Amino acid sequence: MARVCFTPNLERHLACAAAEVSGTSVREALDQVFENQQQLRGYVLDDQNRLRQHMVIFIDGKTIVDRVHLSDAVSTDSELYVMQALSGG
Repeated sequence: MARVCFTPNLERHLACAAAEVSGTSVREALDQVFENQQQLRGYVLDDQNRLRQHMVIFIDGKTIVDRVHLSDAVSTDSELYVMQALSGG
């Protein structure tokens, strides 16, 4: 099963423990996490169900490509990391 992890800075705002999930896409994996952690959905996704602008997801160390449909492939041994994408200078 794939593992979905959240950075400690997200855990300061919401309970979001790492989770083992099945699914073949980022969307399917996140939907399983959100089943048990409803408040987390609104923090990660916008009202169009797209990844929020200042959030980023990595699969096995690589940034996802599809921020709209979240269709990037997830394998059974993938590790997904969800974090805030901070910018500034």
